[in-house]
Amino acid sequence: MDFQTTSLRHSMKILHFIILFPFISILTNCNGQNKTDTKQTRVNVENKKLVGGGCDGCELMYVGMPKNIKSIDTSAGWTEKGQKLLLTGTVYNLGGRIPAPNVVVYYWQTDNNGYYSPKEGIDEQAKQHGHIRGWVKSDENGNYSIYTIRPAPYPNEGMPAHIHLSIKEPNIENEYYAELYFDDDPLYLKHKKKYGKLDRAGTELLRVLLDKKVQVAEHNIILGLNIPNYPTQNNAINQSGLNIGEDQPSFIPYHAFGPDKGTQTCPVCKYGRYHGIVYFVGNHPNWENIKDWLSFLELQSISRSKYLKVYYVYGNEKDYNKEKREEELEDLGKQLNLKNIALTFVPAFSDKESEANLNKINPEVENTFVIYKYRTIIDKFVNLEPTKENFSLISQTLDKTKNEYFNLSAPKYD
Repeated sequence: MDFQTTSLRHSMKILHFIILFPFISILTNCNGQNKTDTKQTRVNVENKKLVGGGCDGCELMYVGMPKNIKSIDTSAGWTEKGQKLLLTGTVYNLGGRIPAPNVVVYYWQTDNNGYYSPKEGIDEQAKQHGHIRGWVKSDENGNYSIYTIRPAPYPNEGMPAHIHLSIKEPNIENEYYAELYFDDDPLYLKHKKKYGKLDRAGTELLRVLLDKKVQVAEHNIILGLNIPNYPTQNNAINQSGLNIGEDQPSFIPYHAFGPDKGTQTCPVCKYGRYHGIVYFVGNHPNWENIKDWLSFLELQSISRSKYLKVYYVYGNEKDYNKEKREEELEDLGKQLNLKNIALTFVPAFSDKESEANLNKINPEVENTFVIYKYRTIIDKFVNLEPTKENFSLISQTLDKTKNEYFNLSAPKYD
């Protein structure tokens, strides 16, 4: 029925309209809903195909984007009230070892009062991101630095303070997002319990150090890490352990020999500030190789003093007996005259009580070496033979990741 030609002067037509209106309304609403559902389905499908799965607000990175973007940027917040913050690091290709140049990283954040506050002259489209926003492009070595202030959490909300990132790789059509939080933010734990930990393109946690009055947060970006629909994947034959760029998780192995003998202590919780090496061995221990590795790592622990902590974690699930395992490792420590390395064990790498399962170690490989700095994994090796070349590989990894920020102190909190 064509309601545009309906004449309200004709009572019969008015009656027809009154009778038919509810039915037509239902049809209209159903058709409208179907169209909405179809559109929403199409959007969802398109987002599933997008690298990163879509991002609300990331498209604003192109609003006001400079033609020439440098690897160092100073935000508008740097000169404003607030805790000064240097966010700096390296952008790596997937895998975390090869630096990635010419990657654009757009950032936006709240001000010192927790608002995305616009300023006069800001582009109308970009107002929702506030005035503390900017861009960096990784240099030829993948490096970038952002001088800004620490964002404040939203007022009267439970959301922890955070920095938004939108990442645009030169060879990927669309951008994708990451979010960074602060590990000393009291609101973070509640947020993590509710939403989980989403390490997109690297760990989502920033751990700050102090350079006089400036807080320094090192954050390496690992392109494609935990990014849906990323065009390339890490297809290592022997998968074991978490990825470079993620955090070394807390877990509580039994200490059979070493500084914490007789306890069940989390290595990264107690000694996580500097470098750490976790040497995992599962169901196929090669004891001669293990002795060679432990002897080398003991020397490294001595030469690097307080800046390196090494933990051997034995997770052979075959014929497990706690007392026997303790005696076995204690005998090994005495035989090698170890003074610095902690010899620890768990019932199995799948064990949930000790939370060893969080490490995602494959018990069928001969060994897995995880190297971390300030609790973030900076390198990983699987099935590494105890050769001079591999000893040098471990040593060089520790040397090259000891930069100008390594000896800065961490803030003290009440």
